[in-house]
Amino acid sequence: MEKPSANSPTYSLGLDYGTSSVRALITSTRSANALSSAVCGYAHGEDGILLDSNDPDLARQAPLDYLTCAKKAIRESIAQAKAKDPSFDVSQIVGLGVDTTGSTPIPVNRKGQALALTPAFAEHIGAQAWLWKDHTAAEEAQEISEHARNRHPEYLESCGGSYSSEWFWAKLLKMAREHPEVVEQTHGWIEICDWIPAVLTGNTNRPIRGICAAGHKGLYHARWGGYPERPFWEGLHPECARIWDTLKGCQVQVVGQVAGRLSPSWALECGLASGIPVSTGALDAHMGAVGSGIQPGTMVKIMGTSTCDIVVAPLHDPLPYITGLCGMAPETVLPNCHGIEAGQSAVGDLFHWWTDCLLEGSAHTHDSLSQQASTLRPGQSGLLALDWNNGNRSLLCDPQLSGLLLGQTLHTKAHEVYRALIEATAFGARMIIDQMKSSGILIDTVVACGGLADKNPMIMQIYADILGLRLCCSASEQTCALGSAMAGSVAAGFHPDIQTAQRSMMSAHEKCYTPNPEATKAYDPLFFLYRQLHDSFGGVNASSIGMGEVMKELIHQRRLSFNG
Repeated sequence: MEKPSANSPTYSLGLDYGTSSVRALITSTRSANALSSAVCGYAHGEDGILLDSNDPDLARQAPLDYLTCAKKAIRESIAQAKAKDPSFDVSQIVGLGVDTTGSTPIPVNRKGQALALTPAFAEHIGAQAWLWKDHTAAEEAQEISEHARNRHPEYLESCGGSYSSEWFWAKLLKMAREHPEVVEQTHGWIEICDWIPAVLTGNTNRPIRGICAAGHKGLYHARWGGYPERPFWEGLHPECARIWDTLKGCQVQVVGQVAGRLSPSWALECGLASGIPVSTGALDAHMGAVGSGIQPGTMVKIMGTSTCDIVVAPLHDPLPYITGLCGMAPETVLPNCHGIEAGQSAVGDLFHWWTDCLLEGSAHTHDSLSQQASTLRPGQSGLLALDWNNGNRSLLCDPQLSGLLLGQTLHTKAHEVYRALIEATAFGARMIIDQMKSSGILIDTVVACGGLADKNPMIMQIYADILGLRLCCSASEQTCALGSAMAGSVAAGFHPDIQTAQRSMMSAHEKCYTPNPEATKAYDPLFFLYRQLHDSFGGVNASSIGMGEVMKELIHQRRLSFNG
């Protein structure tokens, strides 16, 4: 690979694997100048997801889509870069970073090839990638949690007290039981954020594992020497123990470290220069936090179909055990910081369900509903919802919970329900922030990124009012890809660490929302009622007031909003 001259522009390439598509971003390593980006949607399934009408918890993806879309998106981004700047040359791309959804593991053979890419398993649903939103392993997750409580309760301290059906080991256990013909041919079980860099560099037979996915989804922690010990998995299933053998002694790295160099074959396929350093892979939300300028005191909310919340805290400060969070592990986001993750399983999906599913064929759109809903005052609709239509990720960690809408009358309008669903997700976000704050985690600013943050000011203002915190929208529309590009620049040695790359490659947040004190005050009693529903239906404890009293209090709050 020929290095660019000292005075020529240099760029980094970020690959962001989302739920429905791959985005390739080419951006400057010296400034917040994104030269080009391109998106390629997955071809298989419904919006890229393989579904089963008989099992609403199943969500898989075709690994072939990951490869073909990467090539298309990269080539298109290069073409756009050349069209924008005729002097651009691919030799100026100095590094490449990758982020993906997670936990999204796949079974691979001894060569590291995805089983779904072999003729025998091309159509087998169990051999595909097990997408993050696949909840078929709910019983297995509960079993792992109970097994850990009885034998190694310390394992659960890194994931808030419960293991999730969305994660690495639960899905492996489910596959071993439901698809023995697949697991019999499975040599390795690997997150796609680790597999993609291995494919790009030709290192599929000895892949680097990233601490990001390992620490937050795989129970990996230095306190117990890496992944949980082999006897722990023997007590659950022999195939889990066998897969553990393939992980023993594997190299685990932080983001920004080199996973390998772009292979000649992939360089030719994508139109890139061979030998570009490829960063260790990471989860999309964590790279979105990096691309949004995360630092201690700031929570980054990656708001899309679901929401992922990322916070960091100085590594030298002891991290308390915090019930109900998705993961707490060292250096999974920034060097010298604890990475802390939480989230909500349905946010954009919840709004989509109401507008595009239940109201399908009507004149209602997201824009029209938002315009009408923005005229309402807090409490005016008399409605209160629980945002659990896809289960509860944090703080209850229970995928089998479901949604609720309370306070309906014969006069309830579609836009009132729409606003109540938005408020429910904001109340759920406040539950998470309050839990962190009560444990001594500093949060004074929230930065939102993703499609919802970019498209809907009403949602952002409601969040600011309910959270009572200043909320800013990330300056970049492609924060996950930008974070990966930053990681690529570090892997290339162009920046010494992620924090330096952040200072060079991102813009200041320009669009911010300040809480309206009157709205925040009006939302406080509604949040109290939300907490009553949350704790009662979530099984935390018996509600201090009857559920019928919640209905009556909602009517009272509705009257106050009109009189106010």
